[in-house]
Amino acid sequence: MYESFMRRAIALSCQGVEAGGGPFGAVVVKDGAIIGEGMNQVVPNADPTAHAEIVAIRAACAALGTHDLAGAVIISSCEPCPMCLGAIWWSRIGLVVYGNDRADAAAIGFDDAAIYAEVAAPTEARSLPLRRVLAEEALAAFQLWQAKPDKIPY
Repeated sequence: MYESFMRRAIALSCQGVEAGGGPFGAVVVKDGAIIGEGMNQVVPNADPTAHAEIVAIRAACAALGTHDLAGAVIISSCEPCPMCLGAIWWSRIGLVVYGNDRADAAAIGFDDAAIYAEVAAPTEARSLPLRRVLAEEALAAFQLWQAKPDKIPY
């Protein structure tokens, strides 16, 4: 069922390598049609967030004019990294289909194990320090959001 879409994701991953990016491609599919696609553009765009899945999600959202991709599927040439999984969750995509897995990615130098471990660790045990500053002042924006009658929850 997803084979033709996976072949497109794989083709994008190969194009990404040829364009100077990493070997990753992704498509977002809704109602049987591709609504967004992307290839890894981290190096060409000097953007560490330009992973194939993020690029595809941005394209799909732009195409539909919404941040909500409920009912969509993302097909990626590789198991999404933690950052991409976060974007997939926030976009409300309902299914992830992938080709290569995280062990395959690690074998060629794209090892996300440290990130998975970092996210799972308690805040105080993380290797990347987190410091909380001006917490009470920062609440002002949250209070504005909470009181906003016309907010669009996401």
